[in-house]
Amino acid sequence: MPPTRWAVLSVAAALATIALKLAAFRLTGSVGLLSDAGESLVNLAAALMALFALWYAAHPADRDHTYGHSKIEYFASGIEGTLILVAGGGIIFAAGFRLFHPTPLAALGTGLAISLGAAAINLAVAQVLLRVAHRSRSIALEADAQHLMTDVWTTVGVVAGLGLVLVTGLTWLDPLLALVVGLHILRAGGLLLWRSFQGLMDTALAPSDVAVIVQAIEDCLEPGMTFHELRTRRSGARQFADVHVLVPGEHSVHDAHRRATTIEQAVRTALPATEMVVHVEPLEGHRTTATPVALAASQSETQT
Repeated sequence: MPPTRWAVLSVAAALATIALKLAAFRLTGSVGLLSDAGESLVNLAAALMALFALWYAAHPADRDHTYGHSKIEYFASGIEGTLILVAGGGIIFAAGFRLFHPTPLAALGTGLAISLGAAAINLAVAQVLLRVAHRSRSIALEADAQHLMTDVWTTVGVVAGLGLVLVTGLTWLDPLLALVVGLHILRAGGLLLWRSFQGLMDTALAPSDVAVIVQAIEDCLEPGMTFHELRTRRSGARQFADVHVLVPGEHSVHDAHRRATTIEQAVRTALPATEMVVHVEPLEGHRTTATPVALAASQSETQT
């Protein structure tokens, strides 16, 4: 099933949890449950954005976008992070008002049960999306799943706090917990914005992925060959790498092309969803005493 179909599942889960949490708020009057419903609204917007981003990213490369459209996933994550920040600010404002203007709560038992049911839906969908995101290397789906998990923990926190209100009768605990939830949402939004920024800035692949590429290249080289200028970047679910391979100058163009093709295929096999480009150069005239691994490791050092 393509990633866009899984994003539809996230939209359906968001709609269901919004309805349940709003019902719980109407029953109890709890601002904590209202803040929880507000986060679910953000989840709905995020799911719709992820659905659009995955649909657009699936378009093949064209004349104006020769590397494809997968970077839109980072753009979608940036919008998602901004929406989370706005929602977090609104929750903090509402909680602060209720803290100084307390309102009695009612029907807490029923409201808490409904809210926990919504959390169970989010938990189930989030686990499915995380598995699909890992398999498809989709940052948009992963961000959507992390949102749902944040919503789950938020609901658990709010329910636990309202349970204390039910036991102690201290209604000020409700807006206090809503403030904590709001701060948690602000943190999640900030992290998403930072990750989106890193993706748009063509951040290199993780050192572990670079090591896989280095090993794949080395396995294709014969004695007397080496490489340098290994560069990598991620664009949504796709990964890109390019490298200069140094071979003896007496090699024919045919042999050099075959070597480059072999390396590109080896990298794609070792690290799926990676587009590898090899530039072949004559070994003569290049001054380098570093090993291939040391040359490639310079990228990881730059990344850190």
